[in-house]
Amino acid sequence: MKKINLSAYHPILDIQDHIIFANNGNVVLCYKGDFPEIYSLSEKDFEDIHGSWFQAFKSLPVSTIIHKQDIYEKETFKAVMLPNNSFLEKATHNYFKGRDYIKHASYLFFVLPLNKALNASKFTNPFRKVEKGIYKQLDHNVSEFITLVNDAISFINNSRKVHFKLLDENQIVNITTTYFNGFNEGFDTDVQLKKSNIEIGENYFDVLAVNSELCFGDVVQSSKTNDKFTSDDFVFHQGFIDGLGLNLNENHIVNQIIYLDDKHTWRKLFDKKIEELNKSSNFGTQNKVILKKIEDIVTKINEDDSSRIIRGHLNIVFWSREVSELSRIASKIKTEFKELDIVPYYPKGEERKHYFLNSYCCFTSNFSNEDLYVTDLKHALCLYINNSNYKSDATGIIFNDRQHNIPVLKDVWDERKKRIKARNFAIFAPTGEGKSFLANNILRQYFESGVRLVVIDLGGSYSKFAKLYPNDHIILHYEQGKNLGINPFYISNEADLTPERLEDLTIFLLELLASGKEATKAEEVAVKKVLLHYYAHIRTSHSLASLYQFIDDKKDTLIEELKIREDDFSVYNFLHILSEYVDDGLYSFLFSVSEDQSYKIEDKRLIVFELDEVKDNKEILSVMLKLIKSAIQRTIWKNRAEKGIILFDEFAKQLKFGNVLESVEFYYQAIRKQNGAIGIILQSINQLPNNSTSASILENTQVVYSLNNEKGYEELKNRLNLSSHDLNQLKSIRNNLTGARKYTEMFIKIGKESNIFRLEVPKEVYAAYLTDGKESEHIMRLFEEHQDMEKAIQIFINS
Repeated sequence: MKKINLSAYHPILDIQDHIIFANNGNVVLCYKGDFPEIYSLSEKDFEDIHGSWFQAFKSLPVSTIIHKQDIYEKETFKAVMLPNNSFLEKATHNYFKGRDYIKHASYLFFVLPLNKALNASKFTNPFRKVEKGIYKQLDHNVSEFITLVNDAISFINNSRKVHFKLLDENQIVNITTTYFNGFNEGFDTDVQLKKSNIEIGENYFDVLAVNSELCFGDVVQSSKTNDKFTSDDFVFHQGFIDGLGLNLNENHIVNQIIYLDDKHTWRKLFDKKIEELNKSSNFGTQNKVILKKIEDIVTKINEDDSSRIIRGHLNIVFWSREVSELSRIASKIKTEFKELDIVPYYPKGEERKHYFLNSYCCFTSNFSNEDLYVTDLKHALCLYINNSNYKSDATGIIFNDRQHNIPVLKDVWDERKKRIKARNFAIFAPTGEGKSFLANNILRQYFESGVRLVVIDLGGSYSKFAKLYPNDHIILHYEQGKNLGINPFYISNEADLTPERLEDLTIFLLELLASGKEATKAEEVAVKKVLLHYYAHIRTSHSLASLYQFIDDKKDTLIEELKIREDDFSVYNFLHILSEYVDDGLYSFLFSVSEDQSYKIEDKRLIVFELDEVKDNKEILSVMLKLIKSAIQRTIWKNRAEKGIILFDEFAKQLKFGNVLESVEFYYQAIRKQNGAIGIILQSINQLPNNSTSASILENTQVVYSLNNEKGYEELKNRLNLSSHDLNQLKSIRNNLTGARKYTEMFIKIGKESNIFRLEVPKEVYAAYLTDGKESEHIMRLFEEHQDMEKAIQIFINS
């Protein structure tokens, strides 16, 4: 057969659900696999997955064929999942659209062969119909086989690392057509089986295989060292044959075929073979090598009760539009095999044709003994590829994968709480590593997806990004001696004085009066009584000064009138401590506003409080944070259905002051009731004091970002209970800040899942996130001139 037309020789008689009834009498159960992301697995993970494959397969019946097929195709990124509305979204969409990457699909087929003896002749025509004894429906044999395979798949799925779904009829037909149509798109064609190669449409195919025990070197294991990321002080692992997976970067298919055989039959055959080889071992070194290998296999079988003898076949089918390219790809594959100490076989002519045809799931029973190596099941499973491309969530923040630098969406909000219970996040990175740049990237995307943002910033890092949305943002910049226009005591009518509002005002006052000890319930009740008394008597112009004056006027009778104890509310203390904030007090300017200006922030979705001028004054910063808290509670948190994020940038500078940590912990407690998240940015985790308040904050932080840190990551590992593989991932971070595609790498951990991602952005986005330096100043000058940030950025990048 030199030419195959699939419509004339279709290999499938019938498909029922995920089950193929093939024209040669075989029954095939078909599944599609979902694998962990490449680089996300540790040495132990590889061992665990290997173990679950073995447990799942070891009890399948004799003569079962298992065919794992991994298909890798060159693709261009379509960018359909990227938003494409705003200025920066369009820039990102256009920048990544059309980028090359490798698409990976993994399938698992379980074959119940018509001929259970599994001893095909050397060349079998796979397309001939076999009527005699053919399975045409679910008879007892088939039903029993399905039950056993279901158990195996359930076991693998319960391991939680790898997951398989049933293929449906359309998917099965599509896989078949695509394979025999040679991965050509837009037209149907025939398979041309030539002596020199296989030609299908515009593609030329070739094959390399592992078909004998002699191909293997001494060591086969579930994982090996990844040389690219391993360094002197840590070892990064990859799957044993990962170099033949995504890393090959070519159009190819990895076929791993396992025939489950009867252990006792093979033991007898081996014993006979050893006897023959012992007699002839003096007639050449090849016989000695084979004898040694067979003796090793027999020893393994005898020592390990759980061993399962199999015959196996591994091949790589690869293709290209240029016939001259095939030798280059073959050379790459041979190099990978050489690194594994495996010598592949290069089939030619008839042999090549049959390797290609028999690598289709219905025909895998056609390999003859000459095409198969004999080994233990555990050995063969080391040749499985157990990872895949980075996975995109349905929605999320755009990062880039480490493999192809294409965009990946990561759902760090997790609406349904599948991965995380709290969506609070922390960014760790030393100065100059780009933490504000990363924060801009995360916040901007949140903002454009409808999340409300409040940024408490001590460094002026967000004004450029904010100015891209002139109608939606407000920047409240603190200047020496001026207030922020927030009056926590202001109410427009009595209905404003809700129990929640009263609670908030009580906490606000008790924090201002902070004596260093926690307020008692009696003290809280006393302050509430005082506030209610004040609002009942004073009907307008509410403010701290007005409240102070009211208590001063009633200082001799207040305790008696309200029937509270002096211990629970000291009028003297109140007047003494708060005198700093009223009249001619040192900090009176902070509260010198009768009307409340915080209504200005009610309808803004991006609110930036710039407090850089106050960062070294403990008292003012502390009061500022309390005022901001009161404004947030009254305006932003009114609507609990609305998503919101509060970010504390340069958090360490705020933490110098004792009560700030408690104030922030309050946000962490309160945010649970809201549809929101808190973010903190730190240069080092050591900037968080090692106490119960910090522990509570870290416990409630379930999304962690870390950029490169030359000082190491031990403290991060210890305080966040990171795994040893998390630490290896952190140590493997490599930035590339030269060349056409500049990127930084970062570690992201969402709940228990972690991996390294990249941040690569188009020029427009880079300009929007710049936080300092001459370029940033240039853009701000252009903005002052044109009063249009988008225009300023475009002029900047075009100049």
